[in-house]
Amino acid sequence: PNIAGIICAGGGYGSARYTDQIDFQLMHENPKVFWGYSDITFLHTGMNLYSDIVTFHGPMLASDVGKDTFSELSKKMFQQLFNPMELFYTEAISPLTQVSPGIVRGELTGGNLSLLANGVGTKYEVDTKGKLLLIEDVGEEPYKVDGMLNQLRQAGILDAAAGFVIGDFSGAEPKKRPVTLSLDEVFDHYIGKLGKPAVKGFKIGHCEPHFAVPLGMEAELDANNLSLTILPGVE
Repeated sequence: PNIAGIICAGGGYGSARYTDQIDFQLMHENPKVFWGYSDITFLHTGMNLYSDIVTFHGPMLASDVGKDTFSELSKKMFQQLFNPMELFYTEAISPLTQVSPGIVRGELTGGNLSLLANGVGTKYEVDTKGKLLLIEDVGEEPYKVDGMLNQLRQAGILDAAAGFVIGDFSGAEPKKRPVTLSLDEVFDHYIGKLGKPAVKGFKIGHCEPHFAVPLGMEAELDANNLSLTILPGVE
């Protein structure tokens, strides 16, 4: 009860190994700020499903904050923890590209694509029904992203989503295969064909700046005018 927030130091690997040992009811009874990304996605999903709390997808202490490359915008994103702050993302922050047109409102969920794929078939499978699905990753070649999105497709997770917020996919250049689909072709195939509002290019993920967002809050994605609005994650 005396802990106001938990801010993760880093990601990497391993959160799925202990997620089933977490007392999610205890977290529900003692809600607090929970902040991190990457491997932490598995914990976000668990808390969103079973603790019914808003969690924050944002830069971490050792991975990001402690480095000289940590940007001013990334620093400012922590301010949303102390005062209710509606977030508004436009091309003033980074170039954005429409994958599929339309305007949609829904709860924001998701995170790191690799961890979302790892959760398929478990009790920590992300619930996307009527929601905006955020995906991001790092160092995954197009064929790997293709495989993970195909897994989400076959599990019905993509079809259930109302719209798609495609974050940063740094280090995604093909390495193993000289002939390959591009990352854009992969997104068009799995997401563009669904005909639901979708935009790519958000600086959310393994990048600088890193635009931190509350997962579990209502958001509006305007793919026509290339903007994302998210309600405050704290009261």
